[in-house]
Order: sequence, then C-alpha cells, then structure tokens
Amino acid sequence: MRMRFDRRLLTHFEWLVPLLAMSVCALGMLTVYSATHSPGAAASPLAIRQLVWFSAGVVGMLGMLAFDYRWLERRAYLVYAVVLLLVLLVPLIGQVGGGSRRWLRLGPVAIQPSEFIKLAMVLVCARHFSLTPPARLGLRDAALPLALAAVPAALILLQPDLGSALLLLLVTVTMLVLGGVQMRWLALLASPVVLLAPLLWSGLKEYQQKRILTFIDPSQDPLGAGYHVIQSKIAVGSGMLWGRGFLQGTQNHLSFLPEQHTDFIFSVFSEEWGLVGSLVLLGLYLALLLRGAWIAARSRNRFGALVVLGVFTIVFWQVVVNVGMVTGLMPVVGIPLPLFSYGGSSMLCLLLGIGLVMNVSMRRFLV
Repeated sequence: MRMRFDRRLLTHFEWLVPLLAMSVCALGMLTVYSATHSPGAAASPLAIRQLVWFSAGVVGMLGMLAFDYRWLERRAYLVYAVVLLLVLLVPLIGQVGGGSRRWLRLGPVAIQPSEFIKLAMVLVCARHFSLTPPARLGLRDAALPLALAAVPAALILLQPDLGSALLLLLVTVTMLVLGGVQMRWLALLASPVVLLAPLLWSGLKEYQQKRILTFIDPSQDPLGAGYHVIQSKIAVGSGMLWGRGFLQGTQNHLSFLPEQHTDFIFSVFSEEWGLVGSLVLLGLYLALLLRGAWIAARSRNRFGALVVLGVFTIVFWQVVVNVGMVTGLMPVVGIPLPLFSYGGSSMLCLLLGIGLVMNVSMRRFLV
C-alpha cells in the first residue's frame, strides 16, 4: 500500500462534501448540547464526548485521502471479515448498555461494530458489482451479497438491535438495485417474508411488537410504547414556524421527550428551530446526497461510483427512517439521525465514508 500523498490532489480537493457534512455535524453537536444541558451546570459531558468523536472522525476522514481508493477494491472482503469478527465478538465480550449488548470496549473507548458493518457491506457490494457488467442481473448475482448481509444482520438482531439490522438489509438491497439486479427478482425474494410473517412476528421481542402496534395507533398505550411517538410529535409541532429558540425547548428540558440526544434528537431541533430550521437541516442532507450523485456519475470506474452511492445510501435511509420515526410516519426502530445524533461509532463510520467519497472525487482527475 502506497501512503505517499500525490500533491496534485490538492488542486482538486473536494471541499463541498466535507463542508456540508461538517455543517450537519456542527448543528448536531449544538443540539446534543441543548438536549443534555442542565441550567447552571457545566458543559454536558455527552456534548464534549461528541466533540471528541467528531475530531477523531475528521482526522479519519482526511486519513482516507492518503491512499488510492482502488486499494480497497482488492481488499473489500478482508475489511468485511475483520468487521464481521468484531460483530461476532459482541455477544462474547461485548459491553451491555440500555438492556442490549452492542458495544466492544477497546481501551478507553467503546465502539459499536454494527455501525461499521454497513460501510463494510458497501465495499463488498461495490467490489462484487464492479466485476459484473452494468446490465440486468438476476438472482445469481444477488445471492452472495445477500448471504454476506444475512449473517451480521442475524447477529445484530440477537443483540437485540432491530433498527441496525433492518438498516443493514435496506442498504444491501439498495446496493443490489444500484448494481443492476432487477426489481422483479428482489420482489420474488421478498415474497417468503410475507408468508412467514406470523413466524417472524412471534420471534420479535415484546417491546418490538408494541412499537409496531403503537405505530398503527399510538393512543392505545399513551404512557407506554406510544409515549415516545406522542411526545415527539408534540415537540415537533410546538416549534411551529420559527421555533422556540436555542435551549428553550420545553418538551426537552422538562424531560417529556425520551432518548432526546439520540433517536429523537430531530424533535429537539424542530422544537427549538421550527419548520424553517428543520427545512434547512433537511436541505443540507439533500445537498449532500445530490453532490454524492454528481460525484458518482463522474467517477473513474464502477467501483468508485458504487462506493459513493453506497455511502450516501446509508445517509439516505437513516434520514428517511429517523425523520419518519419521530414524526409518526414510521415505527420506532431506534435508528439515529446521521452525523447529527449522539453516538461516536456512527459519527466516526460516516466521516470515514465521507473521506472515501472525497477520495473518489479527487482521484477522478488523475491518470
């Protein structure tokens, strides 16, 4: 592996993607501070920790520019194997938090391998489909990526972490479509899920079943499983057009809003900054996705294009599911808002992905 940095890349530095990503991160850190702030107390430890993870992520993001991204094309399966090993270690030596065993302690920090397996699957799918012509592909071409996704998804589901497992499958299926697999074959693969729905339902934890039932009718358990959605919708609505202002959210600071710095942080932001602020945040995400599509369309090879699309597939689905969740349009499945919610592993993984996108963008000019 050649780590020498080509100085010609500086003339083609990709500045827009990191600028947009770090703008989202900055708004997120301010909101984490607000969500965990106590009047008269010192700075929130969680906000400081998020700043530390952001700093580490920026270093990692810039570090991803030190090598040619095509080096990863030949080692995609190795990256997947290493991350899968970490996922396998979670039930053996993982750290318990919030009733789930999801984290591995590595010295002074704890990481969540389920976050990194999504990026590893993007690399594997990009490698797999870079070897196939961009044509209509069938079940045979989808078999390997689906098998590679099924193993970690099952392990993550047992942690239990339904949200991360579903997100991994969403990312994988989207990569299959981007790789050229025809939708009719994917629909055929999904048909057994409908037939096995009663069995799958019985395999869910009781709280997971309640989340789905309260998605249909939150009022049936307003103080239990439906409490999250009801309070979140109140917070979003109370922000109205311009919001209540920074540190002025009542649902947040009166502790009505649960998981306010992680899964429901968009509700905190919406209450403080209103509809206008929410549209600005969603506009930043949209600009990030559009820039990603532009870079993918101009990448030097199919692997690079698929890597870029894969990274922003992770961002896209997390935004859609999280915003849908906090506004009551989707069931509560515990997926954070990307680059925004509190969470070191998610922040680090996505900024590493942003670094890969920058790598692809900058090297499209080199021979």
